[in-house]
Amino acid sequence: MSQASPSPSSAGLDASLLKRLDSAIRRLDNTSDKLKLRQQQPLLQQVERVLLSPGGVGACLERIVAMDKAGVFAGTDWDHPAHLKAGLVRRTLESADGSALVLEALSELRFLAIARGQYEHAEIAADHARHFLSQVLGLNLEWLFGTETEVSRRLSGDWAAALKSLFETIAEDIGYGHIFDAVISEIWRILAQRPIQTDRIKAMVAELSVWSKAGSIEPSSSGWGADRLTSALFAPTNECREDPGAEAYAAKLPTLDDNALTQEAAGMARAMHDTGLVSAYHAVLLRYLMNDRPDLVAECLGLTATGRENYMAYRSLIHALMDKAIHVETAQAIYGLALLLERGLLHLPPTVPALWRQCTLKLAPAARQRLVETFGPAPEPEAHLLAGVISVLGQPLGVGQGNNPTCQAARAIAMWAYTDPDYLLQLVAWAARDNEVHMPFEGTTISSGALWAGLAQGALLDVDPVSAILVPHLDRIYMEMGRMCAGREGDPHRWINPEMHGWWVARGFDIVVDVPTGQLVDIDGFVRRFYAAFHPDYNGNQPVIHPSPAGIAVTDSAARFVGWHAIAIIRVARDPSGDVRVYFFNPNNDSGQDWGDGVIVSTAGNGEFYGESSVPIADFASRLYIFHCDPMEQGPEDAVDGADIDKVRNQIVSSWGRDRTG
Repeated sequence: MSQASPSPSSAGLDASLLKRLDSAIRRLDNTSDKLKLRQQQPLLQQVERVLLSPGGVGACLERIVAMDKAGVFAGTDWDHPAHLKAGLVRRTLESADGSALVLEALSELRFLAIARGQYEHAEIAADHARHFLSQVLGLNLEWLFGTETEVSRRLSGDWAAALKSLFETIAEDIGYGHIFDAVISEIWRILAQRPIQTDRIKAMVAELSVWSKAGSIEPSSSGWGADRLTSALFAPTNECREDPGAEAYAAKLPTLDDNALTQEAAGMARAMHDTGLVSAYHAVLLRYLMNDRPDLVAECLGLTATGRENYMAYRSLIHALMDKAIHVETAQAIYGLALLLERGLLHLPPTVPALWRQCTLKLAPAARQRLVETFGPAPEPEAHLLAGVISVLGQPLGVGQGNNPTCQAARAIAMWAYTDPDYLLQLVAWAARDNEVHMPFEGTTISSGALWAGLAQGALLDVDPVSAILVPHLDRIYMEMGRMCAGREGDPHRWINPEMHGWWVARGFDIVVDVPTGQLVDIDGFVRRFYAAFHPDYNGNQPVIHPSPAGIAVTDSAARFVGWHAIAIIRVARDPSGDVRVYFFNPNNDSGQDWGDGVIVSTAGNGEFYGESSVPIADFASRLYIFHCDPMEQGPEDAVDGADIDKVRNQIVSSWGRDRTG
């Protein structure tokens, strides 16, 4: 391996420092795979010395390809860049030190080299790398503009300078104006999906607000989009347009006349429904109206006739829910409450008594501790959990798995909230009160309390309170069901999905992959049966009745296989242009994706309801690998057009199936 020649960015570095770095890279490159981990640490120590020197970021960028090929990431969490999440970068910077901090910095430099076209990586394409870096910048804007934070205070001055240099290097390549526009576009794109967890989005909006006020961007750069976002959070109405603070706003409310209060209620509702974000001021106003002007509560929630009728019929329950769950810290649940009323769930007989039970539920110590660790001590854990219940019931398709390998459990929570809310409320009660969940599997009761942890290890990241409490139990039960299916021929989801999710999951099951070998089998028959079951032109125009669990082979923007993923088919229908699309729920927190070969997942603009993703049915079938259906309800298979089958088959074998045939 030849030594990289200095560039202007690294010319000022001590030559001996660079020489030691190059020697460490060569040693690691010449080390056998079994001994890589032993030689990584000396290299990382040399990298840290270089990074913490002026010009060190540029020097490491020059050598990042050599370091990657030598094995600096081998065996670490950064080994596979396609699996990395932009949202986790901030957590690493906040909590890591030493080797982890060095590896994170090198990871960003690897993405930058790929984005520039200087490095053709087998796992990700240049556009994917550029998008990843845009997300990272948007989530870490303070490093670009020197905003002092607790993280920067904790780090040494040299490390703070190194990270600032790192982010400036990335930003100069991406373009500052592009970053601002990209961040705003990214926020609006995610908000179009109406997620329950909005803390990260709110942090981004707050940073954009500071950035804008500091004059760090040109006024013309997407100003209208930024203004709508910042006003929705910090100045949604006339009386809080100066962002006076919650206490000052609360003190002002009793002095307002009827007209001003009505305008405040309408303004809060308008900002909330426009963006999906809820201001802390909204919680202050709603609590005041509940006690002093209940006639304006429906206006403050932005309810239609359906929601107003539900509110009037169950006002005592709604007021109890607001009193216990709606606080400044849990203001986002107001949106869930409004949508819960709009869904008419309170007319389902078990829902009202189940919610009354939730209002007085006593938490098990383990559940209480988990909620405090995840959401903080204020308000009390019971309030956080109740707020989470309200949000999940109001926004079932806003549930996300966070940065956790628990798509099965997240999908289950969303499907129950969508179809069987009283069952979900029972599961939450068991998990929160008893720290144990019971679930039958083919006549045998499985108890989560007697099981080891499953895929979810430790605290869950970026999830709602219901998921924080329930997912660990569901995860263990899911893994136990898998163990109980060991030895059976085929994919265990054939038996797990109906038993875990509910009677409404069809027992008919189809898979296009041979489980032992991973090879594709009977592609044509698989596609034919899917179209006969779900395509309106072939199934007698029968709509999907209940959400149907399915599995997809996720591919990246270069159509390369990434992994298996659990989703749920919500409906199949014609979009506004007349094309048949599959509308589905994706629990991965960001349903808009580029699956390569022109397959772009849409979350808005093609007839989607909030929380739905969609693609044309052929594109969906090209990434599908398992589905459930009732053979008695599907149309004749021989009626499916051969051209439809040919199109899907070609898309499969040119993407994730390219190495699975023959």
